[in-house]
Amino acid sequence: MGFWNLSDGDNAAKTGTEYEIPGGNMDPIPAGSSVLAMVDEAKWATTQNNAEEYVSLRWTVLAPDEFKNRKVFQKLWVTDHDPNAKDHAKAIAKTDKARKMLAAVDANAGGKLTAKDAKPSNDDLAMALMDKPMVITLGVWESNQPGGSGGNWVMAVAPKNKELKIGDKAPAKARPASQGSAGGAYAGGMDDEIPFAPMM
Repeated sequence: MGFWNLSDGDNAAKTGTEYEIPGGNMDPIPAGSSVLAMVDEAKWATTQNNAEEYVSLRWTVLAPDEFKNRKVFQKLWVTDHDPNAKDHAKAIAKTDKARKMLAAVDANAGGKLTAKDAKPSNDDLAMALMDKPMVITLGVWESNQPGGSGGNWVMAVAPKNKELKIGDKAPAKARPASQGSAGGAYAGGMDDEIPFAPMM
């Protein structure tokens, strides 16, 4: 089999001068949508200068089909304060919200993390949270980059049997991305002024 041969027997050399990778609609999932998802990566991460740590969760959407396999990234500032918080009081409140969110995710995954009153390790996070379906409700953040479409952030979690819904298809007023977010993959997260609404 030659280098340019494709799996269907065709040859990539016949592509020509124009090609677009089919990827479907990559606009954010509409704000207010509740989708079935599961954590497929859970670990501790640090900011670029390694000064502050947070829990990093990556969610994979399982349903509805139109958003299946989409990824949503979540930063939970459960130990250090978010360096982008506007003031110390808001940073403390954001840490409390992040701990409540992590506890709610854990409760929907079986409650193994909160059963121990200790900081979980990477292994603890992965074993307790990964591959446990639950419903997440999504908000939308705007990209600061020209032509960027923004992305989603997790605003609430609920048990997997909660009804799924798709928010308004018209673009809702999105929150601007926080400055200093890493590569635009995630920004906004649990913004200082966004109330936490765990749906249990």
